[in-house]
Formats: sequence, C-alpha cells, structure tokens
Amino acid sequence: MKNLTTAPVLTTQRLILRGPERSDLPEFTRFMTSAPSMVAQGETVTAEQAWFGFLTGVGHWHWHSFGFFIVVERQTGHPVGRVGLIKHSNWPDVELAWHLFEGTEGKGFATEAAIAVKEWAREELGLDRLYSYIDRENARSQAVAKRLGAVIEGTQAPHEPEADVWVHSMESH
Repeated sequence: MKNLTTAPVLTTQRLILRGPERSDLPEFTRFMTSAPSMVAQGETVTAEQAWFGFLTGVGHWHWHSFGFFIVVERQTGHPVGRVGLIKHSNWPDVELAWHLFEGTEGKGFATEAAIAVKEWAREELGLDRLYSYIDRENARSQAVAKRLGAVIEGTQAPHEPEADVWVHSMESH
C-alpha cells in the first residue's frame, strides 16, 4: 500500500489516521455516490466526480501540507471515514471536517479522530484556530462539534449559505 501523500500517521486508542492510498478509492467512491448521509444532504456525485474528488484530496496534501486523513479502525483494519483539515482556494479559514462511512456512525470515531487532528494541527502546524462549516440540518455533525468544544460563531459560511460557522478551541483535550 503506497501512501499518496506526505501525511503523517496519527494513532488513537482505537484508530489509525493515515494519508489516502489507491486502495481507498472504492470505499470513497461508494460513500460519495450513495451514502445515506450524502443522499440526505443532496451532495451525492457520480463515480467520475468521486475520482476527481479523491485526486483533489491527494493534491490538497501536496499544496497545503494538510488534508483529509483516512480513518482506519485498529481492531478490524477497515476504513471508517475521513477526518482532516481543508482549505479551498476561496475559503477564508482552515476547516476541521469529518465524514464517516455508512455503518460506522454513532461509535465516537469522528470525535476521537478529530481530537487527534486538532492536536496535530496545534502542535505540528502551529494553527491557533480551526472552523467547521456545518449544515443547519446536520444534527450529528453539530453534536460532534459540541463534543470537540466548538461553538457557533453566529455567521453563515460564505461558500455555503446553509451552513453555520463553528469555531474550535485549540486547547488540549
């Protein structure tokens, strides 16, 4: 398995966070094209668009030296989702984001992985603030943000009018 990025490997009690590998593309494609969470938000894409999205994620690591980690459950070795930092060209700030694959929600994986990413962002990248842009209808992601200590800023994301801006404290957990 060849890591396609310079992403470090982060570990938690139950998880391994690593850069994307070619073998992650099928699970990523399934998630992007048909996951109930993507369907509910009206954000599904075609398989070809998923491929471009996957490659964009790889390129993001090379451009910014950060991006989405693939989150793997240590016990099973199976990918459970993606958690990481993103900053698109027209975004004002770095976002802490998480996407869990179907059937892995509700186990605390997003929170556990996001804590590790926040610590890495603070200690290795020197970031003093992170944001999450969360759709007002996405109660599960809002709950993760609250567990991470984030608070609603009171504004909407300029690139996503249906999303509130959440601000993360960078204090250690």
